[in-house]
Amino acid sequence: MSVKSKFYEQRCQRAVKALIKNGFDAIYVPTREEAAKRAIELVPEKASVGVGGSVTIHELGIVDALKAKGHIIYDHSLVDTPEEKIAARKGQLTCDVFFASTNALSLDGKLVNIDATGNRVASMIFGPGHVVLVVGANKITDDLNQALLRAKQVAAPMNAIRLKQRTLCTITGNCGECSSEERICRVTTIIEHKPALTPFTVIVVGEEIGF
Repeated sequence: MSVKSKFYEQRCQRAVKALIKNGFDAIYVPTREEAAKRAIELVPEKASVGVGGSVTIHELGIVDALKAKGHIIYDHSLVDTPEEKIAARKGQLTCDVFFASTNALSLDGKLVNIDATGNRVASMIFGPGHVVLVVGANKITDDLNQALLRAKQVAAPMNAIRLKQRTLCTITGNCGECSSEERICRVTTIIEHKPALTPFTVIVVGEEIGF
């Protein structure tokens, strides 16, 4: 095992213990292949699946695998028209299994996210039959303040660049608290404990995945 792999394993295991303490179902897996396998196993036959604008989930090939198995997929990144995108976002709110990642995970088991529309964070909290997050080791932070900072100064600018938004952060690489109509930092959530009525699994991976 490499030094980096051992370091990531230690941090991931600490985060998993904290998540379990906070009421989540949480597991550690060392590789992205194992993460994808575990995630797909959580989807019952014929279940509808929502995907919350997640680079991580697409990088793992989960969407393609579930499409190949015939599952209905609500993923606004896979459709073209505004009407189709809204319908996909609404589908995510009531799907059987909702997949996403998180912008940051603190070592004390808190999940921090920033959204533009809010469909992703809303679906994490209530609505889907089961929420499943897959989180790369690169998203783990020492504490809540660092998690908020990562979401704002790392994840949000990278996503704005990915989406080709006309915002200050796509030019400077840092959040400048812009007033652009294309600003993606509009809704910030902190999930401190598992939402009361939502089955919630977090798969923490000992590799760097997503933003």
